Amino acid sequence: MGTRNILNEIRQEIKELAQNPSNIKDYSRFHKDNEKHISLATPIVRKLSAKKFKEIKHSDKKQIFELCKNLLKYKDNSYRDIAFDWAFRIKKQYTKEDFAIFENWLDTYVNTWGSCDDLCTHAFGYFLFIFPEFIPKIHEWIISNNKWKRRASAVIFIYSARQNKHLEDILKIAKSLLLDKEDLVQKAYGWLLKETAKHKQKEVFQFVIKNRKLMSRTALRYAIEKCLNI
Repeated sequence: MGTRNILNEIRQEIKELAQNPSNIKDYSRFHKDNEKHISLATPIVRKLSAKKFKEIKHSDKKQIFELCKNLLKYKDNSYRDIAFDWAFRIKKQYTKEDFAIFENWLDTYVNTWGSCDDLCTHAFGYFLFIFPEFIPKIHEWIISNNKWKRRASAVIFIYSARQNKHLEDILKIAKSLLLDKEDLVQKAYGWLLKETAKHKQKEVFQFVIKNRKLMSRTALRYAIEKCLNI
């Protein structure tokens, strides 16, 4: 199927789905940025994404990434969700050259905590898990003026944390973000510590005890959730 055809089909199906009020959800309360975030419900988009991916799954990686890029240009939650989902579905084909693609997507198309987490806990997070030589580049993100990139510096390690990998770098990232003033960044490294504690409970507990006076209450609450049973 041609690229233009499948994009047109997705656009048409999204348009039709959006005409049903029961398919629309207001996610504004999760964002707390005084903006309206109303879109198709995520499960509906996921179902559409899975269905349409069956039509392109035998395409090569370059073609699929090009489709993802075209979807991202719509700058709409539904299209973005499909693009990031498709990128993760071809994770076994990743090569080191894909770092530049994912970082460009992060810089260009991520503008909410949901889009940041969707990209970084799946496609980009898996990439970092299999290519840890790029970890030094992630450490550079902690001083970015872009709060989403600073959040990404933590949540990109979520995949690795769940696989019980990269503990040393996870703790370094968390320490580097301790004084970040942005609430969504504080929650990000707190969440990362929480996920890490599922495998490294004592190490995270020791980190929290050592740094508790510098941690925000938000990050501390997230981080200690899995340490309370020590």
